Formats: sequence, structure tokens, C-alpha cells
Amino acid sequence: MYDVHSIREDFPVLKEVIYLDNAATTQTPVPAVRAMEEYFFRYAANHGRGAHRLARETTNHYEDARETVANFLNADVKKTIFTGNATESVNTVARGFPWEEGDHIIVTLVEHHSNLLPWMRLREHGVDLTIVRPDITGVVDPEDISSAITGRTRLIAVTQVSNVFGSVQDVGRIVKAAHREDVRVLVDGSQSTGHMPVDIGSLDPDFFVAPGHKGLLGPQGTGILYIREPDMIEPMFLGGGMVRAVSDSGYEIEASPAKFEAGTPNMPGVIGLGRAVEYVKGIGVKKIEKHELMLARDAARRLAAIEGVEVYGPTDRSSVVPFNVTGMNAHDVAMILDQTKKICVRSGYHCAIPGIDFLGVDGTVRASFALYNTQEEVNKLVETVLNIAAFVA
Repeated sequence: MYDVHSIREDFPVLKEVIYLDNAATTQTPVPAVRAMEEYFFRYAANHGRGAHRLARETTNHYEDARETVANFLNADVKKTIFTGNATESVNTVARGFPWEEGDHIIVTLVEHHSNLLPWMRLREHGVDLTIVRPDITGVVDPEDISSAITGRTRLIAVTQVSNVFGSVQDVGRIVKAAHREDVRVLVDGSQSTGHMPVDIGSLDPDFFVAPGHKGLLGPQGTGILYIREPDMIEPMFLGGGMVRAVSDSGYEIEASPAKFEAGTPNMPGVIGLGRAVEYVKGIGVKKIEKHELMLARDAARRLAAIEGVEVYGPTDRSSVVPFNVTGMNAHDVAMILDQTKKICVRSGYHCAIPGIDFLGVDGTVRASFALYNTQEEVNKLVETVLNIAAFVA
């Protein structure tokens, strides 16, 4: 049974506000914060550097977190890399892939800037880019992506869930079609990981990226990068921790994952992420998904029924609900929700300007749900938006 009120006890800030900005960042549960606190107070040292007991304990906890995350995603632990965020993960692939002039990349119009700008920049190096448009609900037809593949296509980069529309893309079908043409695929799991079951072993992407601070409930400054063939990607950073041998004539790089983790890593963050993933796994992702979809779809249906309110995205949406109140700026609506009822939502372009432009609006209000939100909070959101819309009318 899903006891949301018991879960909420692990997120103290929820006693102060109605937090509906989970697509930007989720709150971190007390057990994960305590794991980070334990690192600082009991065994803080550097990872992989030193033979003393604190260094060994730090390294063990850090690598335990890697195993936890890899097992949660059904991914090979040696191909599971920690980064600072999903943006760094995407850029690691974009900068390290062996591009040649005339190569071709396919992306979609619903991508977050982090899964769009790194590919756009490659135009400066002679790489062509095709941007596939969605339907009005933000769903991209896999056939449109398949039709865009040419003999020079090297990579398809696609989000699993849009942070603008809340639409879920059929990435499994896209991966299979791409692999038939010997094209690699990067899947952005920023809005899916932790919100719905993700099985990298079954999905079989060439690259998968996710932040630690969203559906996985981890701290900010943590990210995940899965690379199916690590040897094909050159590391973006060189330095301590990623090199096996150095002489005046050259250097020898470590194998994955160390190869991609130069310098001192975010040890407390990764340790906290590992504990947060254990927390999510303990509750059960399928239960979390069912709970979030129930709230999000109820909120979308009831908001759409309010005169003067437009809701965007498909009916079978994820946990993201974007909307606007006619005649009002999205930021003004968000401020009223905050100042009158302590409801925290996102407003604006959501770091995805092309997707918002596609809607023909100057931003949206976005309510996004997590495992700890309640039906009572949905009711309060709908009631407050109803009052705002009535006042404008």
C-alpha cells in the first residue's frame, strides 16, 4: 500500500509549502541527507587516493553507490559513470564522440536545451543536424525519426519524457529502428528515471543520461552517464584519478568508469545519491509511477475544465502538467500561487525555448508531481487556479 503521508515525514520542507516543481528538482529525503552527513562527520577523505582507513571507507561507499545505481537501472557497473549533472553527461558524449565532417545527428524539437545545444554546436565542425517536430501534444512519431535517417547519420538524441509537454516518447521503438541502420542513440532520462521503470539492459541505448536530483531524489551536483561502448568516447577532462601511468613521453588512461571521472569527485553527493536510490527502490518505482500519474492526470483534467485555462500535452501524460491562464503571464500566475497558497510551480520556458515557441506562447506554468505529493495538494492547486481565472475573467 502506498502511504504517502508516511513518506512525507522524510521531507520536512513539505510542512511549509506545496511543492510542485519536481521536474526542476525534487526534495531529498532525510536518509539520503544523513548519509551525506555521515560522510562529512565520520570518514571524509578522497576517493581512490590513499591507503588509510578513511580513504578506503570513502572509496567503498562511493563504489557501493555506483553498484546501487547500476543495479537500479539494470546497467553494467563498469559502464555507469558519475558526472555533475545530466548536462555534463550529454556534453561528454557530444565532445568525445569521433565525429567526422559531414556526419549527421537527429534530435527532436521537444528537447531540453541540454540535449539540444551540444548537438547544435557541432555544426561548427561540419556536422549536420535535423530537428524532428512533434505533434501538437508533444509526441514525436518514431517514423518521422526513422525517415530522417541518412547514410551519414551517426546519432539520434531523444528525451524519454518531455519537460515541456509531459509527453512520453517511444524510445524503445526509436532505439530498435536506429540500430537496424547502425545508428547510435542517446536517451535523455532526466524526466523518466525514478518516475517510471527504466531498464537499460532491455532498452539497449548506446548512451543514457540522467540527473541525480530529479526522480532519483538525490542531491544537486550529481549525474549519471551510461556508455555501452566506453572505448569509443574520449574523456572530456584529463587529470588525477583517470590515468594509469604518466611519463615525459605520454600517459595511459584508465578503463571506464575511472576514465571519465577526472579530479576529485562529488563524494558526498554520490553517496547521498546511492542512499536516495535505495529509498526509491524501497518504495517501488511502479508504485511511484502509479501515484504520480493519478495526481498529474487528475490535475490536468480538472485544470482543462476551467474556463480560461489551457492545458498542454497529451492525455496519457507523465507527471508533468503545463498550463496557462488566458490573459495572464505565466510568471504572474506562479507568483500568485506562491504568495497566496505557498504553491511552488515553475514558470517560463523551462530551458526548452523551441518547445515553448512551438506552442506559440511566451512560457507556461508547470506543475510537476513526485512520490510525496497528495490529492489534497492537487485540490488546492485546482481551486487556486480556478479563483485566478475567475478574477481575470
